[in-house]
Amino acid sequence: MKSAEKIVPDFFSALGHISRIRIIEAMRDGERCQCELPDLLGIEQSNLSRHIKILAASGALRSRRDGTRMMLSVDPCIHDLVGTARELLRTRVRTQTAVLEQP
Repeated sequence: MKSAEKIVPDFFSALGHISRIRIIEAMRDGERCQCELPDLLGIEQSNLSRHIKILAASGALRSRRDGTRMMLSVDPCIHDLVGTARELLRTRVRTQTAVLEQP
């Protein structure tokens, strides 16, 4: 069992890879079959499986079987979290750009 102090860092670590963010964003409009993601994201199935396992272990991704298909979904709060991070970074970039444009 993980210690309480490791849960949050491990969760954010799971989000710390571009492929995992792309997987999350692919499900912004709802549940998707895992079988759709390799072509959609241009990720090899073996890499995709590894990233899905990491996201699922962190609790950021849910899965369920539908016959032979593995359906994946992301809680809307995860999408909110990624969106908030993007907005913070946009603000940071705008601020840095403004500083660089000063004479």
